[in-house]
Amino acid sequence: MTIDPEGFPAPPALVEHAQRFRAEGGVPAAPRVAATVLLLRPAGTGFEVYLIRRVAAMAFGGMYAFPGGGVDRSDSEAHLDWAGPTPAEWGERLGLAPDAAQAVVCAAAREVFEEAGVLLAGADPASVLGDVSGDDWEAARVALEKREIGFAELLAERRLTLRSDLLLPWSRWITPEFEPRRFDTYFFVALLPEGQRTRDVSREADRTLWVSPAAARAGAEAGELSMLPPTLVTLGQVAAAADLAGVVRAATTRDAATPVTPRLELSGEGGGRFLLS
Repeated sequence: MTIDPEGFPAPPALVEHAQRFRAEGGVPAAPRVAATVLLLRPAGTGFEVYLIRRVAAMAFGGMYAFPGGGVDRSDSEAHLDWAGPTPAEWGERLGLAPDAAQAVVCAAAREVFEEAGVLLAGADPASVLGDVSGDDWEAARVALEKREIGFAELLAERRLTLRSDLLLPWSRWITPEFEPRRFDTYFFVALLPEGQRTRDVSREADRTLWVSPAAARAGAEAGELSMLPPTLVTLGQVAAAADLAGVVRAATTRDAATPVTPRLELSGEGGGRFLLS
């Protein structure tokens, strides 16, 4: 799938679905607030991004994406030690009230631990954990995934501080109106903490890989990696940075509050293109 200023082609099945939705006067589903994280690590002179492939039974199954998921009730009720921008400052960047912004940031940190085994926390505001791949940590991750324990409770039990400053806001995407399951997703970038490593632990993924953003886009355009537009567009955006320092600099000026909602423009021949403007 190639994206240019004119947008990108929509799969025929999706066009049919959109046409049926419009013909039947469908009512758009309310989007669920979600968060996703681009984990990046250095590789040679460049960097790589971590991708997971959603299992077929999941929403958007078979698609490669970044670790992430919906905001949980426990995220909005969290009371935890916090480092980095305050919830109010996060709210300004994300266009949200402070409590809602805190919930999104907590969801991003929780999901990247649940789905990749990476924990963005430290013993104090200036430190970050090293290896968290041991059996004890895995038991904690599973308990969190099963909602037997809340994220704030997990951090409190281990006297850890959430390092919200390790999450860099990047963008916001809302699923098109004709989709039955819709998400209002905040995208973040995070550098893999030194000493930590990703692990193929998510029950919602059947494959994981580290790959350069450019190679991932090439794989998608060759039909080797299936991706939805937000993933493909975001890969192109981070690929434009020469190195990880460039990604960090770019994140400081990104608009992470204004949502991008792909708009489907139907043609007279039964085809269609998604437009991002």
